[in-house]
Formats: sequence, C-alpha cells, structure tokens
Amino acid sequence: MSETARARRPLKQGYFTVPDDPAEAPRLQATVCKDCGEYFFPKRAVCARCLSENTGDALIGPEGTLYSYTFVHFPLFGSTKMEHSAGYGVGQVDLPEGPRVQVPLAGKQEEFKVGMALVAELEPIREDGDKDVVILRFRPTGGGK
Repeated sequence: MSETARARRPLKQGYFTVPDDPAEAPRLQATVCKDCGEYFFPKRAVCARCLSENTGDALIGPEGTLYSYTFVHFPLFGSTKMEHSAGYGVGQVDLPEGPRVQVPLAGKQEEFKVGMALVAELEPIREDGDKDVVILRFRPTGGGK
C-alpha cells in the first residue's frame, strides 16, 4: 500500500519555508540589507548594522554549524508525539550568511558536538485536520566537521 505525504503547515507563518517536496530542506525567512549586505533573522525593517531601511526578503540556510547546545529534559511544548516526551535539544547554529539562530535539535544528546555541521529539516509535532503542523529543527549532516 502506497503512503501519500500529508500536507504540512508551519507552527507559525513567516519564519521558515515548507517546501512542497518533503525531501527538500526548508530555509529560514530572513532580511538582507541592500546597502551593507548584513542578514538578519527573524525579519526586520531596519538594518541593525547601518540603520538603512533599504532591506529585502532573503532565504538563508539550510546548512549551519553548531555553536553551542543544551538538552531540555522536559516534553517539547505543543507536541503530541511520544518521542518528544523525554525532552529535546536546543542549539545555537551559525548560518553561513551570518546570523546565529536558536533552534530545536533533532537527535540524541550524544550525537552532538560543538563545531559540527548541521542541516535544517521539518518535524511534525501534531496534526491539524488533514495537515501536519511542523517546526524547523537542525540535525547532524552525517559528514561531521
């Protein structure tokens, strides 16, 4: 029996993409300053570096490098999935475009090491009718660093 992928929607609009192809990595929805080239996440109207209002939308990621992390031994807020009941990781991830973002981590504590390569993915945390509600999280690429 063939399983059809469920439609997905973000937990909150405006922070990351939800590609139609489940195999495609999501990207973070950011701002780039058209005067100095600085990137910001989340989006902002004024550049914090040069104070220019000449900004535009940009997609950043999906790769990054783990700067720091911790594990929370408490269920993931808003999730109805059993695998989230034991807790979850939270990491600060440096993106190649410049921003450092704080995001959930996918995997067990022993799988993470500061400086390792990570990639963004979407994780369903609950259902909303015929759609999966998803969050963005980062997981190890497998290639290490």
